[in-house]
Amino acid sequence: MAKQVVAETERRRRRPTRQGTVLSEKLIVRTALRMLREHGGTGLTARRLGTALGADPSTLYRYFAGLDDLTRAIGEELMGRALDTWTATGEWRSDLRALGRAIHASYLADPQAAVLTASRVTGRPREIAVDETILGILRGAGFPDVDAVVVYHAFIDLTLAFAALDAGSLALTEQARVADEEMWRSTYAELPADTHPHIAATARLLAGRMNHSAYPVVLDTLLNSAAEQLAWARARRTPGTGSAPNP
Repeated sequence: MAKQVVAETERRRRRPTRQGTVLSEKLIVRTALRMLREHGGTGLTARRLGTALGADPSTLYRYFAGLDDLTRAIGEELMGRALDTWTATGEWRSDLRALGRAIHASYLADPQAAVLTASRVTGRPREIAVDETILGILRGAGFPDVDAVVVYHAFIDLTLAFAALDAGSLALTEQARVADEEMWRSTYAELPADTHPHIAATARLLAGRMNHSAYPVVLDTLLNSAAEQLAWARARRTPGTGSAPNP
C-alpha cells in the first residue's frame, strides 16, 4: 500500500542532508533524471535515489506516494520544460507546430526518462497547462469543440508516440544504435533488384532518411488535415458559401 504523502507545508526538512542540501520535490526530480541518464529505467530505485541525495530512502515518501508518483512528476517536468521554451505567435498552425516540436525535443533530451513516462498521464499542473494551451489554440482558431478535441487527441498522441519511438532509439547503447542505423546501408542497400525491386530502387533514399525522425513530416500532415477540417467548419457556418474558404 502506498504511503501517504506529507502535506507540502510540512515537507521541507529542518536540516540539510549529508551533502548539505535541503530537499525539495524539484531537487528529487532533477536527481532522478540524472540517475535515469546514468543508469536507465531499471536503475531508478528509492535506495539509489536516497544515496544520490545523501538522505534516507524513506525520505522520498515525504514528497511522493512512491516511485510511480515520482515517475509522473518526471513526465510533468519534461512536459513543462517544453512549455517553458515555447512562445505563442497567434497563428494556430505555427503555434501547434512549434509546441509539438518543443515537446518532442524535451523528451528526446532525456531519452531514458521519455521511455519511462511518454505513455503516462500525470494529471499534474504543468501537464495540465500544456493541455489547456493546446485546446486554447484550437478553440481560438475557430475549431468547434468536438473537432478541437479530436485534433488535440491526435496531436498529443502523435507527439508522445514519436517521442517514445525516437527516445527508444537514443536510449540504446551506442553500439546497438550504430548497428541499427548502419543496417540501411549494410543490408537494405545490398538487396538485389530481382528479388526486392522497390527497396533496391529506393535504397539510397532510404539510407538518407530512415535514421532521422519522421515526426516533423507527420506533424505537418496532421496540421494540414486539421486546417482542411477547420475550413469546412467555417464554410458550414457561412450561409451561401459555395466552397470552403482558405484556412
